[in-house]
Amino acid sequence: MAQLLPTPNHQLNRKHRLGNLDQLTAVQFLCMHAACLLAVWSGVSVVAVLICLALYIVRMFAITAGFHRLFAHRAYTTGRIFQFVLAFIGTAAYQKGPLWWSAHHRAHHLHTDTENDLHSPLKRGLWRSQVGWFLARDSRATDRTLIHNLTKYRDLCWLDRYYVLPPVLLAAATFLLGALLQHYAPGLHTSGWQLLVWGFFISTVLLYHGTFTVNSLAHLFGARRFATEDNSRNNLLVALITLGEGWHNNHHYYPASERQGFYWWEIDISHYTLRTLSWLGIVWDLRTPPNRIYQ
Repeated sequence: MAQLLPTPNHQLNRKHRLGNLDQLTAVQFLCMHAACLLAVWSGVSVVAVLICLALYIVRMFAITAGFHRLFAHRAYTTGRIFQFVLAFIGTAAYQKGPLWWSAHHRAHHLHTDTENDLHSPLKRGLWRSQVGWFLARDSRATDRTLIHNLTKYRDLCWLDRYYVLPPVLLAAATFLLGALLQHYAPGLHTSGWQLLVWGFFISTVLLYHGTFTVNSLAHLFGARRFATEDNSRNNLLVALITLGEGWHNNHHYYPASERQGFYWWEIDISHYTLRTLSWLGIVWDLRTPPNRIYQ
């Protein structure tokens, strides 16, 4: 009997990666990226770029201040109305629902940069930490034992279950806005299809990769002020594109703090915004780093 030749390791790894792929999520993710190419056909305008940037910033704030600092870490308090607003806008970022997002982030803090961390660049590579974990079957489930405080809110559970609805509504809104501007303000040189491409598809794809740099780049590049047990790092570039999430070593040293840029020179736009909202009474009880950190 002929001896079977061993399968090369790279083929085994490739087979494992493909077998672990959540096909539904992967198809949606691929289609979002492919749709960006429609910009060649739709063209571009100043209005389209401004809408793209505005929806990036607003949804990034909902992810950082809502999904991350509020839902995952309870770093401040707010009322049910503003909580739902943050949850709805964050879900419109098309990164699944608030319960799923928060559960995975809490699991990340429990297992940071170990074999059980689904997006550690040290253990699983740069591609997996940036994108692959989001497309994998083993990240599909929501560990509800980690988010007991969130499952009591029916509106959050509803959003988590029907997480596709807010992005679809946002896509429809961008198209409608573009169509109205084309009809009533033709001098702006935009259209429904153009705002759909730039305001939804391109903005959302940028938002994907901006958010995911915290998982990848902020665990590889930057300074380490605190000797944490993981490889988290403070990274100015990541902080700028994520409205303050790049001060990741600070965050892993004291995750309960609403403020992640611990010093005045560490730019944290989400913190500035939340501080302003606290003056208006919309949020309160913003948790700060203890004095021992500054000593």
